[in-house]
Amino acid sequence: MTSFWVGSRVRLRGVEPADWTALQRFAVDEEGLGDLLHPPRSAEHFRSRAKEAAGATPAGDRFVMVVESVETSEAVGVVASHEADPNMGWFEYGVTLGADHRRKGYATEAVVMLLRFMFAERRYHKCEARILAHNEASLALHRKLGFVDEGRLRERAFFGGRHHDLVVMGILAHEFASLHQAAR
Repeated sequence: MTSFWVGSRVRLRGVEPADWTALQRFAVDEEGLGDLLHPPRSAEHFRSRAKEAAGATPAGDRFVMVVESVETSEAVGVVASHEADPNMGWFEYGVTLGADHRRKGYATEAVVMLLRFMFAERRYHKCEARILAHNEASLALHRKLGFVDEGRLRERAFFGGRHHDLVVMGILAHEFASLHQAAR
């Protein structure tokens, strides 16, 4: 039997201390998308962040996993469940890929694996994603996965000298199961 965490393109795994350079690269690539802007951070910041993540015990159903290419064993992105309310049955997640690894199917496969785990194994009912309205690629990815637009938070984020809208998208467990039953 193959691992639950290995697909045809990607393997999801825990963060290792050596992943700090990839995390640094992903942060720079995110800024290139015109997303949230951060002050410059040192290499030591990323080294300590990776080391901390590598030694951390998941906080409930909140965790970070590295998205690794099956073909090259290279870290190509991260996927994380960053909010989870098991009592109410919902969670929020995020995914980011390095600029040179986008539009190759890595995000789709990584997100399907994460959602399958959270819906089938952890018994959540709903997943939400919050996406900056100008990020057309992410909006298209989520629509392709079966997420539906649930609302727009007008001028919710501020960066780059102006306010930006945030789109809230969601998918229910039964919607995911009907669309991705063959994903396993």
